[in-house]
Parts: sequence; C-alpha cells; structure tokens
Amino acid sequence: MKAELDKLVALQKSDTEIKKLKNAIETVDKRRVAIEQEFEARAFEIRALEKKRDTANSEKNRIDNEIAEANTKLERSESNLKQSQNQKQYEAAMREKGVLQKQISDLETASLEKSELVEEAEKVLAERADEITNLEVEREASLKRLEKQTEEEKTELERQRQKREKAFETLPKNLAATYDRLVQRIRDGIAVAEVKNGACSSCSMKLRPQMVVDIKVGKQILTCENCNRILYIVPTESVQTA
Repeated sequence: MKAELDKLVALQKSDTEIKKLKNAIETVDKRRVAIEQEFEARAFEIRALEKKRDTANSEKNRIDNEIAEANTKLERSESNLKQSQNQKQYEAAMREKGVLQKQISDLETASLEKSELVEEAEKVLAERADEITNLEVEREASLKRLEKQTEEEKTELERQRQKREKAFETLPKNLAATYDRLVQRIRDGIAVAEVKNGACSSCSMKLRPQMVVDIKVGKQILTCENCNRILYIVPTESVQTA
C-alpha cells in the first residue's frame, strides 16, 4: 500500500505543478501588461520631471524679461525724479519708483523660486540619468525574459502532463477513481494532503494520535475525517535512513 500512496503523492504533486504552470501561461498577457505598466510608470515620472523643469525654466525666462522691463521703467522713473520741476512731479516719480522697486523685488523672488525648481528637477534627472538611458533596454529585456520563461513553462507543463499520465496509469482503478473524484469535488484540487504537526495540512483538522501512527505505518490508505483528503506523512531523515 505504501507504493500506491507514494504514487498518489507524486500524482498530486504533478497536478499541483500543472495547475500552477497553466495559471502562469494563461496569465502571461496580464504579466506582460504589468511589465509595460511598471516601465510606463517610471517613464511617466521622468517625463513629469522634465516637464516640471521645462515649465519652471520657461516661467523663469518670462519673469526675467519682466524684471528687465521693470528695470528699464525704473531707470526712466529715476531720470524723471531728477528732472522733476515741482513737488507734484517729484511725488509722482517717487511713487512710481517705489511701485517699480516693489515689483522688481517680487519678480526677483519669483525668479529665484523658479531657479530652485529647475535645479531640483535637474538634480533628480541627473541622479536617474542611467535609468533614463537604459529604460527602454531594460523594458525589452524584461519582456524577453517573460517570453523565455513562458516557453520554459510550456515545456515543463508538457513534461508534467506526461509524468502525470504515467503515474495515473500505474494506479489501481479504484484508487484512480477515488483520486479523480476528490480532485473534481474539492475546490483547490488538492486530493492528497500532507500531515504536519499531527494535523491535515489542507483543512487544519487535528488527527487522532492512533490515526497518525497508522498513516506512518502505511499499511492502508487513510483519509481525513473532516475533509476526506487522502493523507500522507513525509518520513523524517532518521526514519528514511533506518
């Protein structure tokens, strides 16, 4: 009976691997999209930084032009102040000079802020220069790795199917029927469960001590009293050596 149980365990492992491989192959499009999205997100961050830098630079240039114009007006205002011939002209020139000086001060502050934004963006872009240069290369490499991995998964899936078929054919018909029935009935497709720490690893049901002993002896196929899965225990190294 031990031999049949070993075959059931091997069959379950093949089925689990087949399920995993099929899921990986069926979701390859989603995995490809995830890769594309990851690199697009990184490219978007870089484009956003470049746009932030360019916008700040453009605004700084505009502000600097306004400063130049304001300075020209200030020079004219100071000239008018020197040439004023009465109190009224003098006061008007002083007011204009004060307004222009305040405007120039505000513009210079705004220009400095834009310069800082440009410097911050350029610093980050410089730090990510290698990433920017290699981004498309990395993307193509990731997609090629996915393609290679998918081909390997397809090859392994076929190998596991053949392995499963051979294992299934060597099982007694009653055991094969029992296994198939369990696989179809149980949602996760696990018909053969390992006993760990005295409990069924699939449903966590604690087993009776005598049942654990009987499973270790392996004279008969035993199932979990809670979930009906076929149970097995992996021998410890000392038992295997003995």
